[in-house]
Amino acid sequence: MTRDNMIAAYSAEGRHYHNLKHIEDCLAALDGVAGLNAREREILTAAIWWHDIVYDPTHADNEELSARLAEENLPPELRHEVGRLIRLTKTHDVAAGDRLGAIMISIDLGILGADAPTYDAYAAAIRQEYAHVPDAAYRSGRAAVLQRFMARPVIYPDEGFAARLEQAARANIARELKSLQAE
Repeated sequence: MTRDNMIAAYSAEGRHYHNLKHIEDCLAALDGVAGLNAREREILTAAIWWHDIVYDPTHADNEELSARLAEENLPPELRHEVGRLIRLTKTHDVAAGDRLGAIMISIDLGILGADAPTYDAYAAAIRQEYAHVPDAAYRSGRAAVLQRFMARPVIYPDEGFAARLEQAARANIARELKSLQAE
């Protein structure tokens, strides 16, 4: 798959949040991560580019399909680790000591700790992606996802991201939960 094909995939109709801007934002967040060697940066860059290459909100296997596509297209030395990192984005659960996993998940969840207007635009874009879901079911499902994040000891498994974004993420999620319950 060429870079042009990837850009086309991320620019497809119906991608209101899981689009090229999300990838650009993730890459910008990666640029801000210190202490990575060239190999780690290469792995994370590839994982970011591939992690949402398959995105259909009516299916639950997007991460698996994205990982497989990455593994089919990447050089052998990158396949396993990039595929593993992509698969982590399904649950956003990371084992203790998994530094690259913690960074990948923290980058992917970075939007949760954005300023309130940016977060609200993200939440609206997610709703657009799930326009096929009736309002009551969407509110219930979205609230369940957000409550799982709130129940975690930390949302961001990478300490640097947690220090910068955890408080804002919790405030944003609490605000969205309140709005979902009020509707």
